[in-house]
Amino acid sequence: MVLTGGARSGKSAVAERLAADRGGEVVVAVFGDGDGDEEMAERIEKHRADRSAEWRVVERPDPGELSAAAGEGALLVVDCLGTLVSQVMASEWPAGAHGTYGEPDSVPAEYAVAVENRVGEIVEGLVVRQGDTLVVTNEVGGGVVPAYALGRLFRDVLGRANRALVAHADAAWLVVAGRCLDLVALPRDARWPVE
Repeated sequence: MVLTGGARSGKSAVAERLAADRGGEVVVAVFGDGDGDEEMAERIEKHRADRSAEWRVVERPDPGELSAAAGEGALLVVDCLGTLVSQVMASEWPAGAHGTYGEPDSVPAEYAVAVENRVGEIVEGLVVRQGDTLVVTNEVGGGVVPAYALGRLFRDVLGRANRALVAHADAAWLVVAGRCLDLVALPRDARWPVE
């Protein structure tokens, strides 16, 4: 399952309801980091308070070990793919590269390839996972083109990851203002590119 949408659209709340309705073991993989950012720390605490105490939460797991963290019988909830992509981008930044991570005027080509490949591996791992998986992600690119190369890379990588996940998902919803639009039920013209 995939839940995509804009910021504050209600994606995580929908994911929590779906996980609670499913019952059974739930493992939530989260990637946010509130260290040194008071506002982000408050957001993380609110999410913690909203989750069932019975669910196992794995904070900042190794992205390549998501399936192993949950096991086959558990519902794995990834919340959220956008934050995971940000984590990958930060971890792949080459030491000594021109600029500092966060504000470079360009990104090294090998860095962009490394990020794209790493995120592709993570998506593939989620697609082939044995067991139910629910991915919360951000729908990006509906606004202005980011001013920095890193922002454009993030938008492109996450957009491709979302498309790949939805292409393989049994269910996918676009969450808008707390309402869910069924993406799988929408008609698809065979002439439209999907790759």
